[in-house]
Amino acid sequence: MIPVRFLSAAALIMAAYLPAMAHEFWIEPESYAIDETDSLNADLRNGQFFAGPTIPYMSGIIERFEVLSGDAVLPVGGRLGNRPALKNMALPKGLAIVVYESTDSGLNYEEWEKFAAFVEHKDLKGIIEAHRARGLPEKNFDENYRRYSKALVAVGDGRGADRQVGLLIEIVAGANPYTDDMTAGMPLQVFYAGEPRADVQIELFERAPDDTVTTATYRTDAEGRALVPVKPGHTYLADSVAIRPLDGSKGNGAVWHTDWAALTFALPE
Repeated sequence: MIPVRFLSAAALIMAAYLPAMAHEFWIEPESYAIDETDSLNADLRNGQFFAGPTIPYMSGIIERFEVLSGDAVLPVGGRLGNRPALKNMALPKGLAIVVYESTDSGLNYEEWEKFAAFVEHKDLKGIIEAHRARGLPEKNFDENYRRYSKALVAVGDGRGADRQVGLLIEIVAGANPYTDDMTAGMPLQVFYAGEPRADVQIELFERAPDDTVTTATYRTDAEGRALVPVKPGHTYLADSVAIRPLDGSKGNGAVWHTDWAALTFALPE
């Protein structure tokens, strides 16, 4: 399928109509390729089109934060307020998979237009009809959301492979961007509760060496797979969103819950 592409300026204009929670959340390493003698540092970021503030280490909003290196699982700890949130971690050579899961957060939609724009942008089919069929209000209703993010970092030779790491929703790279031939593109696969997500949208953000950002959208096949084009020297953020109904009887009375998957990686020059 031919992707839909937007220049960053046009995308930024559209961003003004999206609610705050539609901002992406991603892990951004200081460098996507480090020597064995170097330490890994990585920020947590929230924003759009690879621009946004860093989020300090705050244990109260973290459900899971670790680095997978070979068979080792290395928990990420830190002091409250640390920036970057992942700081000075020594790692053996190979492909490191940084894994982050947030706790739940809430959002109130004061305007119907913002919810409708978000649903359209993330291609959440049937949700507008389901919202109305449930007799839900079209303003001042709540939604909960949770973030599930991964980043791929080459340490030394960078050898290894991405894999499912047990997140509720996650994107898995089917090739190693630091060691494999990327001429044909990067194969991605989306999972939810361990099962492939068929016929759903992946949004891909591409940052060029001059910091120009473009976006494209792709759809997964019956096995949750999509092949996306990539370029040497560019950095990528892949995103996919799932939504499910809540009955509104608990917590903040939310009537929807969204789960966000993100994967960041870069291609060597």
